[in-house]
Amino acid sequence: MNILDKIIIDKQQEVAAKKEVIPIDFLQQSPMFLRKTNSLVASIKSGSGIIAEFKRRSPSKQIINQNSNVIDVVKGYEEAGVSGISVLTDTKYFGGALDDLLQARNTVKTSILRKDFIIDSYQIYEAKAFGADVVLLISAILSEAEIIQFSSLANKFGLEVLLEIHNEDELKKADLTYVHMVGVNNRNLKTFEVSLETSKGLSKLIPDEKIKISESGISSVEAIQELKKYGFQGFLIGENFMKTDDPKFACKEFIKKL
Repeated sequence: MNILDKIIIDKQQEVAAKKEVIPIDFLQQSPMFLRKTNSLVASIKSGSGIIAEFKRRSPSKQIINQNSNVIDVVKGYEEAGVSGISVLTDTKYFGGALDDLLQARNTVKTSILRKDFIIDSYQIYEAKAFGADVVLLISAILSEAEIIQFSSLANKFGLEVLLEIHNEDELKKADLTYVHMVGVNNRNLKTFEVSLETSKGLSKLIPDEKIKISESGISSVEAIQELKKYGFQGFLIGENFMKTDDPKFACKEFIKKL
């Protein structure tokens, strides 16, 4: 059993427990359900294309940054000129929380992506209730039917959808009708090896009408310039900023060089 398999088993148990405590009806009473969402697609097209991530740790790197405050970091990201902000909400493996998402939402106007392992429609309701604008769906852990079910539900709530793929098979099985962006994760979730060649190789297979986003392993302006040649418009960067003592400053200096 690899780490991804373990994460999904734990996530299934976590969601089942949450359903017992906080029913969907309660989530729908959140003031955020009436809020008009901010388009990440529009922001990427008109801005820097950088989606800066807030995360404390990961299974591959363990502790990345346990000291940074989510409010300070996302405020700094917004001031730096990011197109979007990604907030990890998985607790066990990434040290995140839905409260991080809510705090970020109450701090910035920038479009926010809820990044988690979504395996149940309940989590789409959660994303909306806690202020997300975008949800991440990972093709590797979902069936074709689930991708359609979750992405159409997200659209119903005004949420945009970023579908993450790692290989050609994961793209082929996905119905992209309700998907706005396709993200290529350069990190193999089973081995954690990273290669930008993954993005380059899959770029030509992604329909041109979908925003192409490259994720993981991006640490230089040169890498972004290279990926743009392959049609990528969005670039999700987390560890490169979060591993520094001052993520918001690191992000600002990075975007200045673009």
